[in-house]
Amino acid sequence: GPHPRLFAGRFPGSETTAPGTWTFDAADLPTGLAQVGYHTVCIGGVGFFNKLTPLGAALPSLFAESHWEPEFGVTDPDSLDNQIDRVAEVMKRLPSTRRLFMLLNVSALHQPNWFYLDGATRDHGDTRDTHAAALRHIDRCIGRLFDLMRRPCFVIICSDHGTAYGEDGHTGHRIGHEVVWTVPYGEFVLS
Repeated sequence: GPHPRLFAGRFPGSETTAPGTWTFDAADLPTGLAQVGYHTVCIGGVGFFNKLTPLGAALPSLFAESHWEPEFGVTDPDSLDNQIDRVAEVMKRLPSTRRLFMLLNVSALHQPNWFYLDGATRDHGDTRDTHAAALRHIDRCIGRLFDLMRRPCFVIICSDHGTAYGEDGHTGHRIGHEVVWTVPYGEFVLS
């Protein structure tokens, strides 16, 4: 059945907007939050955030501030550390009382991720084990992100898709499979 949403653009007839849902009059969440005083920041990881093409500029254009560097991308084993370094720079510039919305697109789960598993090589390729090692790497880094963000803030941290590792004979992410549509996602509020 319908599950109440935490936030939603206001529109008539919504079956999942409940009394506790924060609604806004904008086409997207960053704009809605900006309208009520949040500074909006996007720290991209995958190519959808690189601003090199119209598609790569679409999501970043929704934010007051957006960041993407090759060092944030999928081929850099230190991508999440590099992204968190950028978060630290953003935090230094903002007044401590300024409300913040940050979207952090973690590219470390994306292929290739073989380099997160000790002993794995490019020739071994990506597997469920390397994916699990990438998740462990993210878990080790996430505390540093939390430590940086001790201010009024709302954060969404996510990958851009899941990945198939042999489910129903599929490998990769360019397919319409349930494991691909299951996106690693977390949201939190710190004050």
